[in-house]
Amino acid sequence: MTKPSAIELEINGTACDVRASGSDTLLTVIRDQLLLTGTKRGCNQGVCGACTVLSDGRPVRSCLSLALDCKDRRVDTIEGLTAHPVMQALQQAFIAAGAFQCGFCTPGMLVSAFDLLQRNRRPSSGDVRGALSGNLCRCTGYKKIVEAVLAAAATLLDEVVK
Repeated sequence: MTKPSAIELEINGTACDVRASGSDTLLTVIRDQLLLTGTKRGCNQGVCGACTVLSDGRPVRSCLSLALDCKDRRVDTIEGLTAHPVMQALQQAFIAAGAFQCGFCTPGMLVSAFDLLQRNRRPSSGDVRGALSGNLCRCTGYKKIVEAVLAAAATLLDEVVK
């Protein structure tokens, strides 16, 4: 086992001094050192998507990303995206649609949906399903989640037209 090193990570736009060994994942650093618990530890094998964060603007599984490999990247967690208008539209649409029950998958779903709407403001149902395909929900099925993402996209388009 390697000895932890002091490194600086950019998390949610803030330089964060952390300690990480060669086997420490970004998820472990985010949750256990920075206490940003919105990013969930689900399967810890990259399957469920509960730990999804953005790395340089693209969704990644933080349970599969080594912290040391993230030194020169911008990492955004669910906490860092909450004030963004796209995330606010998504959160409101999830609430209005009843798109979650236990909420465990919700942060990963929202981060993945955020990425989709940043790239595509007019997604089809198939686009949404594709973007969320790596995120598992064990409670609701996906119908209301897809509807919520489509509703958020429509809201964002309406706001641009106004």
